[in-house]
Amino acid sequence: MRVHIKFIVAICGLFFCAHSAFAQSGKYKCMIQMNSYEGEKAYVIISLIDPKGAYEKTLAVLGPDKQWFNTLKEWYKFQTATKEKISAVTGASIGGGDRAVRTLEIDNAKLNKGYKLRFESAVEEQDYHVKDVELAVTPEGLVARKAGTGYIRFVKLNKVQ
Repeated sequence: MRVHIKFIVAICGLFFCAHSAFAQSGKYKCMIQMNSYEGEKAYVIISLIDPKGAYEKTLAVLGPDKQWFNTLKEWYKFQTATKEKISAVTGASIGGGDRAVRTLEIDNAKLNKGYKLRFESAVEEQDYHVKDVELAVTPEGLVARKAGTGYIRFVKLNKVQ
């Protein structure tokens, strides 16, 4: 009888842990609207920034050619130091006046802890904007429309249910 109770408790514990592991992050649809500008398509990096201002994780790379990653200077320092694998989050760059939509997965443990989402942008042989947009990783911050300061006109996120 005691063996059965221990077995049931163990199974319940495993179920709880598995359920918690699946419920630890939220998905957000992220729409990036670019300003109209002349020139090549922009490369945009979306990063999770820790409370001290350091890069923690690359969430998306909009720009397929590695040869241009060095134009995103601050992120590139992080990328070369960590050798973070980014092939699964890399896609097409964005032209002037265009928009792009990405789905971002954000760990719920980062909410209300001082984290930020940083959107960096650069265009070949033009300007680099290290903080084109920054959003607070809070329930309110993640769904607010935020204007950019460089090539990005605005960013808008919506929680995916």
